[in-house]
Amino acid sequence: MISTDRAIIVEGKYDKIKLASVVDGVIICTDGFRVFKDREKAALIRHYADTTGIIILTDSDSAGFKIRNHIKGIVKRPENVINVYIPDVFGKERRKNKPSKEGKLGVEGIDEKTLEDAFRKAGIDTDKRKKGDIDKVLLYELGLTGTPDASERRKKLLAALSLPELMTANPLIDILNTIMTADELRKVCQDINDKNTEESR
Repeated sequence: MISTDRAIIVEGKYDKIKLASVVDGVIICTDGFRVFKDREKAALIRHYADTTGIIILTDSDSAGFKIRNHIKGIVKRPENVINVYIPDVFGKERRKNKPSKEGKLGVEGIDEKTLEDAFRKAGIDTDKRKKGDIDKVLLYELGLTGTPDASERRKKLLAALSLPELMTANPLIDILNTIMTADELRKVCQDINDKNTEESR
């Protein structure tokens, strides 16, 4: 089990139940979009962000990213925020009658091993993040930003690393710096390019 002093922000009570089997720590539910108008919940989140720091873990769909961005926007110390991302896994939670709008599993539907891996990718295993050497310049050099096919290249990289496809450049840099060095990123990108070349033959 992973242990952290940071408060973990999730969307719903079923996410909280699932996460409690993986992480030992304070877990706060946003109750979906209610957090947009809940002043008391916002004050509680800001308190943890100012003191122990917070971890944001939302679903990998567009709604989850809206909630994630809202929380990042209401805290006064963004440097105390760590983002944990679950991969895009398509399917349906057992308690639901039909899949979500985008067909992706939420936090509650992700297995424990994948959740643990997501926390470790963000450096939460020891709560000490590795400082990497990946920046926007490197992403540009690798064709991941600023080129006509950058979006498609990022999408393939995110799929290779089991990260959500909706992730943009800035959060991508943050998470990459916790899981690899610049040289390792170059190697992954080269492997993807080699695979694409083989498939196009």
